Amino acid sequence: MANLKEIRNRIASVSSTMQITSAMKMVSAAKLKKAQDAITAMRPYSEKLTELLQNLSATLEGDTGGAFAEQREVNKVLLVVVTSNRGLCGAFNANVLKQTKNLLTQYAGKTVDVLTIGKKGNDALQKSCNIIANQSSLFDGLTFENVADVAQTLMDKFAAGEYDKIELVYNHFKNAATQIVMAEQFLPLAPAQATEEVNSNGTDYIFEPSKEEIVLSLIPLSLKTQLYKAVRDSFASEHGARMTAMHKATDNATELRNQLKLTYNKARQAAITGEILEIVGGAEALNN
Repeated sequence: MANLKEIRNRIASVSSTMQITSAMKMVSAAKLKKAQDAITAMRPYSEKLTELLQNLSATLEGDTGGAFAEQREVNKVLLVVVTSNRGLCGAFNANVLKQTKNLLTQYAGKTVDVLTIGKKGNDALQKSCNIIANQSSLFDGLTFENVADVAQTLMDKFAAGEYDKIELVYNHFKNAATQIVMAEQFLPLAPAQATEEVNSNGTDYIFEPSKEEIVLSLIPLSLKTQLYKAVRDSFASEHGARMTAMHKATDNATELRNQLKLTYNKARQAAITGEILEIVGGAEALNN
């Protein structure tokens, strides 16, 4: 009977775990809906802003990006690594950290610093990397203004020559079950290339103020939007990964509980059968 008690305790433990994972799945699903709506709503704006900036820059002669387009020999690199503040989200953080380590290997021999957004990435990298700042508090109140302040700091560091290249490492949100790790160049700006639509359109527009002034004013906004989109992508990906992980955990707990119930019933049946045989054996002994 002690064996039966042990199995009952395991069934109760697994059932409790299943309730927790199921609740976490539902919470993540609700948060994912809001995060998904946010990133879906801002993507058209971000893409159109980038397209507008590319098209305007491509029509100008010479250097149009100012200090942010300066191509220098890469000796000092800054990696902006975006992870989550909490765990239980499958391989979400591990994939970003793996990509970060690949970049560290790629830039071996150069000075590489790291700026972390997310406690998990900061905890994992603080012993092996030179972390200049941890901006995990962004997730406490994720707004464009808060992220724009971080982006402005990155722009200032690049313009001052502190870094020759800045890259973003984050999870791009595709859907609830799929997140794609991205290593995306933030600075310097890539050379401008006009779209085919603009190349085929010979319309001559009059700009006020000048195209040069418009481009120089759009560049900081575009960079701030790029970082905000990356953080929003990561935020939605985190909840998608956690919902998927908790769904799998709930399914595994359900399967384990069913197996334990089957084992319990077999053990109980064997115990009852043994007791019946003992009773029958005792009765026969009395009759003899």
